[in-house]
Amino acid sequence: MIARIWRGYTTHANAELYAAALQAEILPGIMKVPGYKGSYLLKRLYDEEVEFVTVMLWDSLKALREFAGPDYEQAIVPVERRQFLSRYEGRSAHYEVLMQPMIGHHSSASE
Repeated sequence: MIARIWRGYTTHANAELYAAALQAEILPGIMKVPGYKGSYLLKRLYDEEVEFVTVMLWDSLKALREFAGPDYEQAIVPVERRQFLSRYEGRSAHYEVLMQPMIGHHSSASE
């Protein structure tokens, strides 16, 4: 599995608008893309700005390339979303996922 990680920064005033636009844009369409496994949207507050981190999970680098194109590290930031950002990374970072949580699995002392 591959994790695609990207960071964007906005003002406190634009943070909720940006988060709403990102969630409305990404979730409905990308869930239908072959090889897509899910996303995390992370937010961290700073004194003057708010950092957003997106972590998108993909079955493979091949699936990711089919979605993002040959220059798959290039960040995909639509013009309408850029209005909310004060700055953002131009490239996404990609990591092989070596371990992940087992959601829904609860171990107990009796197992």
